[in-house]
Amino acid sequence: MNKLLLASTSTLFGQDYLSYLLPELKTFFQGVDCITFIPFARPGGCSENEYTRKVRKTFEALDIAVIGLDEVIDPIDALNQAKGLFTGGGNTFLLVKRLYDLKLMGPLNEALQRGVPYLGTSAGSNICGLGMHTTNDMPIVHPPSLKTLGRVPFNINAHYIEPEKYSTHMGETRETRIREFQEQQKVPVVGLPEGSWLRVQDSVVHLKGAHPAVVFPPDQPRYTVRPDEKLVF
Repeated sequence: MNKLLLASTSTLFGQDYLSYLLPELKTFFQGVDCITFIPFARPGGCSENEYTRKVRKTFEALDIAVIGLDEVIDPIDALNQAKGLFTGGGNTFLLVKRLYDLKLMGPLNEALQRGVPYLGTSAGSNICGLGMHTTNDMPIVHPPSLKTLGRVPFNINAHYIEPEKYSTHMGETRETRIREFQEQQKVPVVGLPEGSWLRVQDSVVHLKGAHPAVVFPPDQPRYTVRPDEKLVF
């Protein structure tokens, strides 16, 4: 089973944290009065405890309580008891290392298999793919594996951007980086722009939000998926 909402970002330019997603989250977490937050990606300059407090304040608008894994004695038990789950953005390498170090990857996957509703933003979305290879983050730490939860049959590139039409930037484009990865591993990749998200119910994936996404099948031309369309692999 899957009940996932995988967003490219938590915050849009000029808006408050998660504000653009709040109407969707009200429906997505309907009937859930408490979520368990995984703060391990830790955006720069933010402690896990500060991150949890920020998320708690935001979810007050939905009358949903928040328990951070940084606040509990037994994180595995917290995942086993979770009514809803949220993994925030930050650095995917740090997030994955913490999950492996605390032996939480398996219990987290088991919770998702039970159908516990799961929200991911950025790094929290990356870990639902087959691997974290297509993150934009720097390897500030080294997890024991780049393999992640595999809840969807593709990898995600969050914050996906196309090159500016008249840009003089000579570095690799995001598409070039994705194709370099696919030379090594024949894994589909979804380029997910800010302001859009994936709604996953069991094995059915729909694109939601404001912008089209780009799908990169290995060894095949890319194609565009429009909001409200289904992604088929």
